Amino acid sequence: MKKILVLEDEENIRSFVVINLKRAGYETVEAGTGEEALAQLKQNPGIRVALLDIMLPDIDGFEVCRRIRAMDNKIGIIMLTARSQEMDKVTGLMTGADDYVTKPFSPAELTARVDALFRRTGGDEELEADDEVVQPPFRLNTRNRTLEKNGQRVKLTQVEYGIVKLFMENPGKALSREEILDAVWGRDYFGELKIVDVNIRRLRIKIEDDATNPVYITTVWGYGYKWGG
Repeated sequence: MKKILVLEDEENIRSFVVINLKRAGYETVEAGTGEEALAQLKQNPGIRVALLDIMLPDIDGFEVCRRIRAMDNKIGIIMLTARSQEMDKVTGLMTGADDYVTKPFSPAELTARVDALFRRTGGDEELEADDEVVQPPFRLNTRNRTLEKNGQRVKLTQVEYGIVKLFMENPGKALSREEILDAVWGRDYFGELKIVDVNIRRLRIKIEDDATNPVYITTVWGYGYKWGG
C-alpha cells in the first residue's frame, strides 16, 4: 500500500484531502500538529510522501520539513500553503521540500502532484546494467541512489538525486528547464518552472565548493543548465 502523511490542522481541509487520496489508492496517516506529524513518521516507517501545511498551531511546516530532512532524505515532501507569496514557496523548497501546492487546489491537481512525487521516491525504477556513473570527483550509484564526492556521501533528496542523475548521464549537454522538469518531475506535472531553479540552488549548496561560483552545474543563460563548464 502507498502510504502518505497528511499534516493539516484544519479538520475539514484534512478530511477533504484524505478522502481524495484514499480514492486514488493511498493509505493515509493523519496529523493536526507538527509534533504529532513527527511522531507519526517515527511510528510509520513505510510513509513515502508527506503533505505539510505551513500554518500550524505549534511549530510551522518549514520546521517540520527541516526536521524530517534531518531524519530522512528519501521521503517526498509537498508543502500546502494558503498564501501564494513567492517567499513561502522558495522558503519551503530551500528547507527541503520537493514541491508546493497553493490552496485552494483541485483534487485532480493534488493527486497528480502526489503521484508524480511518489514515482520519484524510488522503488519503481528498473535496475540498470551499469549501476555506477563516475565523473570525478563524483560517483553516482544508481542501484543505491546515492552520490559521493571525493569519497564522502552527499545527502540528497530523491528529487535532487534525479537531477544529478540526469546531469551526469548527459555531461556537457545544455538541458532546458522544461527538459529537467519533464525528466525529474514527470510530463504530467502541473507546477511552475521556478521549482527547477530553486532545486538547482539547493543542490549547488550541497555539491559545489562555492555555490556562488558553480563549476559542476553551470547556468546556460536564458535556457537552463548543464553539467560541467
